[in-house]
Amino acid sequence: MQLYNTLSAEERKILIDDAGKQRLTLSFYAYAQIENPTEFRNELFLAWNPLEVLGRIYVAHEGINAQLSLPADHFYEFKDTIEKYDFMKGIRLNVAVEHDDHSFLKLTVKVRDKIVADGLDDATFDVTNKGIHLKAQEFNELLEDPDTIVLDMRNHYESEIGHFTKAIKPDVDTFRESLPIIEEQLSEHKSDKKLLMYCTGGIRCEKASAYFKHKGFENVYQLEGGIIEYTRQVKEEGLQSKFIGKNFVFDHRLGERITDDIVSQCHQCGKPCDDHTNCANEGCHLLFIQCDECATAMEGCCSSACVDIIHMPEDKQKEVRRGIMNGNKIFKKGKSDVLTFKNGSSTASVSTAAAVVKSKSKPAKIKKSYIGKGVHFFPKASIGQFFIEEGEIKIGDKVLISGPTTGEQLVTVDELFVGDQPANTASAGDNFSLKLPFRIRLSDKLYKIGD
Repeated sequence: MQLYNTLSAEERKILIDDAGKQRLTLSFYAYAQIENPTEFRNELFLAWNPLEVLGRIYVAHEGINAQLSLPADHFYEFKDTIEKYDFMKGIRLNVAVEHDDHSFLKLTVKVRDKIVADGLDDATFDVTNKGIHLKAQEFNELLEDPDTIVLDMRNHYESEIGHFTKAIKPDVDTFRESLPIIEEQLSEHKSDKKLLMYCTGGIRCEKASAYFKHKGFENVYQLEGGIIEYTRQVKEEGLQSKFIGKNFVFDHRLGERITDDIVSQCHQCGKPCDDHTNCANEGCHLLFIQCDECATAMEGCCSSACVDIIHMPEDKQKEVRRGIMNGNKIFKKGKSDVLTFKNGSSTASVSTAAAVVKSKSKPAKIKKSYIGKGVHFFPKASIGQFFIEEGEIKIGDKVLISGPTTGEQLVTVDELFVGDQPANTASAGDNFSLKLPFRIRLSDKLYKIGD
């Protein structure tokens, strides 16, 4: 039995082009109790390989998570192969907004401990006890409720290029990091607020909704089918899209355009841009945002060091790569020290003329007192919002904004807003905003200087 791929990516591209068939890109997931994931995995591979299904599929005792492509004329045959399993009968298939015949170039079906890694070891947690599913129109309506807290359950590099308006976007690399952060920050709102969650296709916010219900949150909702299904319904029903920008996807396209808004910037020069790429140096392969100009100037690389490497003979490149443990670097998406604008380097071309707050990085040791924490950042207006837990802030005060990604930013408060209204003072219990020439994260802490 053939249970693995026998063709290279290049060979597969040629076969796809020669076949001349339109391919569909789609995704689906299902939480279920699967007794023997390995046997299930093998059955899927044997059923899908003859249908020319290509993609990345994970199976585990808790269910299946699939992103794949297949010839359009094999769609109903494929559907029959999954609906033979009771837990996938009538399953929703999220068809991609944009199609690309080369979105996947091999069929990979892997057995994992979990289909969504959550870092949890709690036998009492029932992943099927999920939150209330909402369709696009219902989601839009609840989004406008002042008692709603909107949570983006994706990672920072996904939400950076597109997100729902008013959403809280945790500055995390993985889904498992977001759960304890959100639980801690919203612990006082288990009964008085509605938690409204979304992700790419629904699989992460479904597990998150069950997790937060398990932790005692009473009003938990999720976007049914995620951003992909939301976009389909918005187009079909003529609704206003509350999602702006691009939806990050985990195939070679790296993004689907939802609206014309560009909410992110090139990680090398700071120009408006939302095009992800992987560094052309195979020994680096870092994922980052790069504009066309920087792509030309840097030859698709993230740094001058990588440019030097790609000009070496191939055998020399292999010698450089040999023995390098670069996994963490590759998967530390968009957070390498070499990304000049992303890391606030002085070589970056950054315009801060519109900012009304002065800043400088890495201040010397100074006397400080904790005031509060970051709540949200509004990219278009360059406004950071904070919640004051103790003390107060007034015009003229110096504050320190500190976090693992933001670093340490010392600013003077020249103007502040409480409840969107100009104010002279913000006190404990207030959400207040500042215009800032840099992005803040939910992990950022706010300190008052000199007290």
